[in-house]
Amino acid sequence: MTRMLGAVVAVLLITAHEVSDYDGWLVVATVAWTTVSLTAYASARVQDSPAMWVLDTAVVLGLIYLSTDWRSPFYIYAVTALIMPATGLAFRAAVMWSIGFVVAYLGVAIATRRFGNPFDRATRLEVAATHLLIPIIVAISLAYAADLLRRLREERQRAEQMAVQAERQRIAWELHDSAKQRVHAAHLVLSALDGRGGEIVEHALSELRAATADMDTSVAELRAPLDGRPVDVLLRERARELNVASPADIVVRGGLPDMPPLVANHTYRIAAEALTNAVRHAGASRIAVELSGDDDAASIVIRDDGGGLPEVQRPGSHGLHSMRNRAATIGARLDLQSGPEGHGTVVTLDVPLTTPTSEAVT
Repeated sequence: MTRMLGAVVAVLLITAHEVSDYDGWLVVATVAWTTVSLTAYASARVQDSPAMWVLDTAVVLGLIYLSTDWRSPFYIYAVTALIMPATGLAFRAAVMWSIGFVVAYLGVAIATRRFGNPFDRATRLEVAATHLLIPIIVAISLAYAADLLRRLREERQRAEQMAVQAERQRIAWELHDSAKQRVHAAHLVLSALDGRGGEIVEHALSELRAATADMDTSVAELRAPLDGRPVDVLLRERARELNVASPADIVVRGGLPDMPPLVANHTYRIAAEALTNAVRHAGASRIAVELSGDDDAASIVIRDDGGGLPEVQRPGSHGLHSMRNRAATIGARLDLQSGPEGHGTVVTLDVPLTTPTSEAVT
């Protein structure tokens, strides 16, 4: 918006009065560079590119030089070249960049041969000081605002991490101190029958043992903090743990971009649950995990050769329900499908990393 506003001001001033012998070409150059620069800056990578900042500065200062006057209609247009470096660099670096810009502008002003001696008159000195200080003031203001926004983002991420950790710790305590103790007590009561209950009791004991194992795994995972580590690193660690504890061969390929703490927590838990289900309940021998993503979204695809999705959910199992709820919480798309000819399972998780989407869980 500021680049377009600077271009409009420059074009209007040139149209209002003659600046040089080739004002028409200056208007064409202004419109052309405005279009090129705005198109280029639409890319996040270009926004953070010092090479683009230097090129942009060179072009806008070149327009001032071609206008043959340092008090050029392109002055405001030129100041807009400070926006990206001022917001993309650390505070001190942004200030140093603005000083470099002022030095370059002063050189262009002297090269126009109209700068003269600013100390001749008070008004001349005031105009010169204003033109030289405005870029620095603009850069300092933008850099300070950008620094505040960065600190706010960091504090928000810290708050999210603390909230997630506190909730996980609370759930772990409840599982360990209440639910697990009740399951253990029921197991002792049934074991006291000493085989007199027949197949029904044996089946109940088997289910209780499985529930206790699930609970132990859940408690361990809840108490294991993410500590800001990347999700792909955590998934590789989880895959190694399952490789050791089971005969399954788990291969993880690719990587994931950085995620906000809350999104990272839910993404890891969904993928970890999918791996655990493939090993423990589907009886898979081979599991392939494919990770990919960019600044806008992340994708996790988990394929196994196990028994496929059950037609009826296992009693007492809340894993799939939890995965769906977690996906909905972060606006992710979770898709669970049986593999070719009903063999194996394919779990796909698409996580938006920009603006959260509406709930889209299949």
